[in-house]
Amino acid sequence: MSPRSTDGAGSTGNTDRPNSDRRRSDRRHQDRRRPPQSWPDDGWRSAWGQPGQAGQATPGVDDVDNPDSGSGADSHFLAREARRMVAGDGAALPRILRTYIASRAALGLALVLVPWLSSLMGARTPLPLLVLCLVYAGQAVSLWLLHDPTNHGQRPDRLQPRQWVWTIGVDLLAFSLLRLLDPQGQLNYAALLVLPVLMAGVLTQRRVALATAAGVTLMLLLGVWPAALLDGGDVLLQLSQAGLAGAGMFFITLLATELSQRLAGEERAGRSSREVARQQTLLNRLVIEEMAEGVLVLDRRGRIRTINPAARSLLGQSGLTLELPTALNALPGLLPLQQALEQAYLQGSWPAAARSISLPLADGEERVLQVRAGFTRRSGIGADDTPPEDICVLFLEDQRAVQARARQDKLAAMGRMSAGIAHEIRNPLAAISQANALLLEDDLPAPQHQLSRIVADNVHRLQRIVDDVLDVAPGMAVPMTSVNAVAEVKQICDDWCASAAAELLADLRLGRDLPAAALPVQFDAEHLRRVLVNLLDNASRHASLLPGALQLRLQLDAGPGPAPAPAQVRLTLASDGPPITAAVERHLFEPFFSTRSRGTGLGLYICRELCERHGASIEFGLASAGFRHRNIFSVVMRLAPAG
Repeated sequence: MSPRSTDGAGSTGNTDRPNSDRRRSDRRHQDRRRPPQSWPDDGWRSAWGQPGQAGQATPGVDDVDNPDSGSGADSHFLAREARRMVAGDGAALPRILRTYIASRAALGLALVLVPWLSSLMGARTPLPLLVLCLVYAGQAVSLWLLHDPTNHGQRPDRLQPRQWVWTIGVDLLAFSLLRLLDPQGQLNYAALLVLPVLMAGVLTQRRVALATAAGVTLMLLLGVWPAALLDGGDVLLQLSQAGLAGAGMFFITLLATELSQRLAGEERAGRSSREVARQQTLLNRLVIEEMAEGVLVLDRRGRIRTINPAARSLLGQSGLTLELPTALNALPGLLPLQQALEQAYLQGSWPAAARSISLPLADGEERVLQVRAGFTRRSGIGADDTPPEDICVLFLEDQRAVQARARQDKLAAMGRMSAGIAHEIRNPLAAISQANALLLEDDLPAPQHQLSRIVADNVHRLQRIVDDVLDVAPGMAVPMTSVNAVAEVKQICDDWCASAAAELLADLRLGRDLPAAALPVQFDAEHLRRVLVNLLDNASRHASLLPGALQLRLQLDAGPGPAPAPAQVRLTLASDGPPITAAVERHLFEPFFSTRSRGTGLGLYICRELCERHGASIEFGLASAGFRHRNIFSVVMRLAPAG
């Protein structure tokens, strides 16, 4: 059968494949946009080796091994897996040392009890041997009681000289004396020498361990002579036995040294991997928390595992007060998400009807969210039998932001196209204007003269639109000039009042508050005229006909610091028209947005673009209720340097 004859649920051929192979096949072939199929024993904590029911709590399951963060609840995954990579309370070799010290204490007590038990059975124990066992037991138990497991020196994976002396050195001396003091005893004290030799191979450097094995071998060889003199045995045979025992000591030393080095290397690799995983966790957390898009991580049972600040804000009050882990069905405001998640796992993909979800907010309003979903299957680290776990990652965006982004992209494309069209329109428009001017030079009947005037007015209007489009076209050069804002604003106001219709009472309606001293600003004179005339036209169109309906003011703005100094110039225009609503305010400076049927919607947009080109800003503010002039437009310009 072909090795690729598998589907999303497992193999269709060899049903005896291990679960690990089946999980790898799932991860390789599954579409992450579809929820993976779960095995019957899946649990939401199974990825961390704690299978159980979803409702059972495990102490410490939500702690994150991350000392740099005060809140670990929002980012669980990589930190916990890093903690699993090196389980336990420190490196393996220090733990072996602690076990060795405890074993010495137990062995010392056993050496004290054996002579006593022998005496009960009628055997006599030599006094020097009994004293040696008591001294060794006292030293071993004392070292076990006084040993500090947190103090391993600069190299915790190798014994320091003083540690070697008080452990392996004492063992070699004690066991050698036991062998020499009782060579014909029923107990084989020589077998005890294997323990210090083995520990030397594990806890010391290779040459130290080999030296220890060599010393033990010499002691065994030297111990043959007293035994041979006492019983008259075959010296050659006993030397051969001692030599074989010494060779075994060397073999144990080499094997233990090799295994300890391999273990130390694995420990170092594990600690390095853990640190890499911890750093990756911090990086992922930083990226997720700084994302403008909301991220919500859910398990198969609808429990929220991770949520970033953007998602909390999008979910309203429910998200801001959310504590992890929490089930979606415990929050009434998030019930639509719970229903969509259940449907996704039932039908095998995120439902199309749930890609736009409306969530109720605390203030009675509703927020429409655009939802994208991704699914993944996670399992624990290592070759364990931990069942995998289904994880759903939701990416949330406010539909208004999505629509605004699409609108901005559309407007950018329209702007580029409009600039190209405007260049092509200028020449035919100039020809029409010139031909119409030639017609007006002749004596035309009244109806035809009126038609020519209509053509001239509309040509002039089209020329203004073309100029507006070209002024904000990308790549236009920005004139870096300095003008006297006081003189320019006064001249612009005078010209606007003179050109306004008599019935508008421009002189009476426009109040001016201009300083006497000159205020040089970084702005082009013609662009400043375009901005201010646009603002005056808009304000006049909606303001009342009462005197003082429009109030214009030019002043210095103080900069920050304990001793404020003039840093910028603020031009404000307030009107007493009906307050601009919030729905209109959001789109004031967007192109092609107009509340008039004949408006192009480019006026305020062009004002903003011209201000930004000169490092200035334009904004709208609404005064408090009770004030006459509530609609306030402000233009903040940079003060030109002196000289």
